Amino acid sequence: MIDRLALHNFKAFGDMSLPLGPLTLLTGLNSSGKSSVLQSIALLRQSHEAGELAVSQYLPEARRAGFHVGVANQGFLLNGELVGLGTGEDVLHEDFAEDEPRIGIGVDEGPYHYGWTVEYEAEQNLLPLLDVDLPLTSEGAAAPTGPEAVTPSFLTAPFQYLHADRISPAEFYPRDHHAVIGRGFLGVRGEHTVNFLRHHGEDPVPEGLLQHPRAASDLLRDQAAAWMGDLCPGVDIRADAIEGVDAVRLSYGFQGTLGPTRRRRPSHVGFGLTYVLPIVVACLTARPGSLVLLENPEAHLHPHGQTQMATLCAAAAAQGAQVIMETHSDHVINGVRLAVKQERLTPGQAVFHYFRGDGTGVEVVSPRIDADGMLDQWPEGFFDELENTLDQLIG
Repeated sequence: MIDRLALHNFKAFGDMSLPLGPLTLLTGLNSSGKSSVLQSIALLRQSHEAGELAVSQYLPEARRAGFHVGVANQGFLLNGELVGLGTGEDVLHEDFAEDEPRIGIGVDEGPYHYGWTVEYEAEQNLLPLLDVDLPLTSEGAAAPTGPEAVTPSFLTAPFQYLHADRISPAEFYPRDHHAVIGRGFLGVRGEHTVNFLRHHGEDPVPEGLLQHPRAASDLLRDQAAAWMGDLCPGVDIRADAIEGVDAVRLSYGFQGTLGPTRRRRPSHVGFGLTYVLPIVVACLTARPGSLVLLENPEAHLHPHGQTQMATLCAAAAAQGAQVIMETHSDHVINGVRLAVKQERLTPGQAVFHYFRGDGTGVEVVSPRIDADGMLDQWPEGFFDELENTLDQLIG
């Protein structure tokens, strides 16, 4: 699990060190840096998966003596499947302090610290790696050739990153075998979710808080339908392959007072169900050690659904996954607070960060939660709009 993220000259942040937990909520005004946190983690993952990020090569004598080492032909791959950040000019913090700008990302994971520093090149989308700081382990007697670098688990663990711009209701979705079977990846827009359900709908969801108490069975298909039923009672989900075409079909059914209704296309049941489906599947399939990054999971949901979404994310975190989400919803915040009060999470498992910026920098305020779900501070601008509006209405 990532315990701390450090950013240097990265987008909105000159220098920032941010503690993370099993369930971390990033809140704040628009353009205050929340998305940049998720993007920095995804950038490391993207660069690693493309073979552009040094993490586990044998390090020479200079590194063993305590020096950092540069790595040729590697760096931060700014544009790829997970994030498209443009060029170095788009990523460098505007008020960098050094004569020669450098961009750095550091991660603490358990007892280990990892750090990568790249050179700034304004027009390039692969920023060259200048320095890598990786922890070492001592090799055993069977291979007495010296220490080797420890590979960060967050770069190889099961992973999902769902953008705010997710799939919209459609009749057909892509049928990508490698994404679903080879990688278990839902796609950044959730575009592979329907095909994932087609292949993995019979997989069981582990016992614990992730299992919905009213689900017909422990199978993923029924569990997803039950959690979706909190948003739209009586719904069920079906994913079918279309013969001769690289696509799958999604349809919804409903249990009416006289029995099941005819199946309906996604475009006939409203935007919210399809938009939230990838979030539900990502949480239900998260296993201990998984990393799940979510942008605005509450989008297109009514308040009750937003609270239930928080309950689901808390359940995934309680069962060993790490969930980091960006949210603009007080209902999500309160849903997590309620999960702590109901002892679904411990206070130490839920981390809150409120971002506020003035255009030149970003300040992060981090309220702490107690066992009753109460926060120790409520900074100005932190979900206080309802109170402010009511004051004006009754004033």
